[in-house]
Amino acid sequence: MKQSLQLKLGQHLTMTPQLQQAIRLLQLSTLELQHEIQEQLDSNPLLEMTESAGDEGGEPQQQDQNSSEPFSDPEVLRESAGAAAETPLSGADEAMPQDLSVDTTWEDIYDSVLPAGSGGDSEENRDFESYTAGTSTLGDHLRWQLNLTPMSDNDRLIAEAIIDGIDADGMLTVSLPELTEGFDPSLGIEEYEVLAVLHRVQHFDPLGVGSRDLRECLGIQLRQLDENDAAVRNARAIVDKYLELLGTRDYSTVMRKLRLSEDELRAAIACIRQLNPRPGGVINPEPPEYVVPDVLVNRRGGRWHVELNPEIAPRLRVNAYYAGLIRRADNSADNVFLRDNLQEAKWFIKSLQSRNDTLLKVAKCIVERQQGFLENGEESMRPMILHDVATAVGMHESTISRVTTQKYMHTPGGIFELKYFFSSHVSTAAGGECSSVAIRAIIKKLVAAENTRKPLSDSKIASILEDQGINVARRTIAKYREALGIAPSNERKQLT
Repeated sequence: MKQSLQLKLGQHLTMTPQLQQAIRLLQLSTLELQHEIQEQLDSNPLLEMTESAGDEGGEPQQQDQNSSEPFSDPEVLRESAGAAAETPLSGADEAMPQDLSVDTTWEDIYDSVLPAGSGGDSEENRDFESYTAGTSTLGDHLRWQLNLTPMSDNDRLIAEAIIDGIDADGMLTVSLPELTEGFDPSLGIEEYEVLAVLHRVQHFDPLGVGSRDLRECLGIQLRQLDENDAAVRNARAIVDKYLELLGTRDYSTVMRKLRLSEDELRAAIACIRQLNPRPGGVINPEPPEYVVPDVLVNRRGGRWHVELNPEIAPRLRVNAYYAGLIRRADNSADNVFLRDNLQEAKWFIKSLQSRNDTLLKVAKCIVERQQGFLENGEESMRPMILHDVATAVGMHESTISRVTTQKYMHTPGGIFELKYFFSSHVSTAAGGECSSVAIRAIIKKLVAAENTRKPLSDSKIASILEDQGINVARRTIAKYREALGIAPSNERKQLT
């Protein structure tokens, strides 16, 4: 094969570092963006955050320039130190007594003056979440009770093994034979001993922890209630014998077998509903997840206004003092370092501004198309796909997908993810289109208003929608119902 040189001309798209940075910032969520901005502020000395909107682009104050210098005059430092030493503290002008009692505290002699932002016992400095946030797990809570319970060494060893086998919901995940086989044979621990210790652990707080199934968990809690109450006795009988029938809502069979009236069954069911089927969840609650909206939408003067949340869009600028130190013809290491960081700071600010502009442009387009939803609710949601917004704002669908992922909009009706406003459509009898979000809202409304004795089936809901001009198949109704977390009609049946 003969080798030769050929000259070809062509065009291709190159992903520059600036473009890659802009795309990466575009798909970051609010928390991820704040973390990225903080990293840039920590690593780039030429990038700083403005204190207010009026400081943006302005010259830094002389005090800031002096404070940023690495060295200071030694004479000035000595004078400052001397002045600080001569400055009396609050309450220091009083002479300290020579003889102090044993229980004397600092506050008895000097006034406690805390700087702003420091910790203290005042109400303003107390962080409520630091007091309420639970740090102990269910296992720690049970072991703390175990240490307060008098037991023999073998029983304490068994209790430790039982606690290790309890999951976050408070249920025992290990069988008694497995627990018995896990001990040293020289200890001679039998299965009945494990069962006896298990019964003691099950009466720890929260009550019912360590149960092997739902029936045992509910039964333990019911046995602590007043047995003279007829509703409690009936609830015990239902849990012991007919819990499966109660789960399938076969109320007629339960009333027939236990010879109960409808009022007595209703009282027993109300008693069972007060119980906790997952007692461990009381000790290990799920941590709250807070959502910070990226876009704020409100109505002023009869029009909808869209703006970015100022709390998540900090104002950045280039440090004018360090930028003024850069010399054009200097190739020293310090000057090259400042020059490179200056360019990176400008790129980052430009990419951040591009992200904000794109997010605001897409949010305005969504609000313009979904004004019916903002004014009338979910039933007025219009069908909309990524292609519709991409065509309106002149961008690619992938860009719209990035800018709407993990971004949230605060509206008078609540906080919604931008992805929430995109939905498929279903044809109507009049030739129009109906959004799937609107259909789900209609289904939710129909179920809320149904007769609990005879709940609406999926076929019945489909026929009701067909009467309203919306052609939806039964399996589609089932899919939407499951997405809403609504149980089937046989499980929604209740005693009125």
